[in-house]
Amino acid sequence: MTFRTRLSAVPSWLALCAAGFLLAGCSSTKTDPTANWSPNKIYSEAKDEADGGAYDKAVPLFEKLEGRAAGTPLAQQAQIDKAYAQYRAGDKAQALATLDRFMKLHPASPAIDYALYLKGTINFNDDLGMFAWLTRQDLSERDQKAAKESFESFRELVTRFPDSRYANDARQRMNYIVNSLAQYEVHVARYYYKRGAYLAAINRAQIALADYREVPALEEALYIMVLSYDALGMNDLRDDTKRVLTTNYPQSRYLAQGFKTKDDPWWKLW
Repeated sequence: MTFRTRLSAVPSWLALCAAGFLLAGCSSTKTDPTANWSPNKIYSEAKDEADGGAYDKAVPLFEKLEGRAAGTPLAQQAQIDKAYAQYRAGDKAQALATLDRFMKLHPASPAIDYALYLKGTINFNDDLGMFAWLTRQDLSERDQKAAKESFESFRELVTRFPDSRYANDARQRMNYIVNSLAQYEVHVARYYYKRGAYLAAINRAQIALADYREVPALEEALYIMVLSYDALGMNDLRDDTKRVLTTNYPQSRYLAQGFKTKDDPWWKLW
């Protein structure tokens, strides 16, 4: 029996089944509803989704627009809007990647100041979480990598674009970050002191004094050093540090009251 003969012997029902599978596969292919849309219509639909809070639906529309309108200002706008939608959808890593790509591809874009501001804001809010207000956790008690990256973005913004509409807010956030970074060092120093690791407490407090200027946390840093030197029996260093503390903070509440206590937890407000 030849190959042709064997092929012709395949039952007709099997051939029909095969044809059916092929048709089913073809019919399951999804059609693109935006195939005949203009770039402006895609952008309008994407903005409507984002404005309505449907950021997960807006992102793929912005991505389509990037391809359809490549090389145009509308594509640049889509990229920026996509980064914001990714951020609001909770995909911060992708939002930051989108912003980095935007700034690399369009270094002369008039939206660079906003890209820097958005990048700084994403890192500024990193890991706060929606329930942070319940625990009253502040920036000084969290990992500082994102805070430092946020500061760098804001610093580049105010340096390159001092008159930007976002510059004033960026400066205020920078002040908060600097205070919090100093407070973080003091937070760690206090942790070491309360556990009897006095040398570690002194070293951490000295980092705050060396790296930061004119921030509120330095008062407590000096106080921790006074206590730690006292606990180690280093009386000369204790007295020298205390003189620095009283000279710079003549009304120091730490010398009068000790460590400040945290506010009552949220559940005691009622």
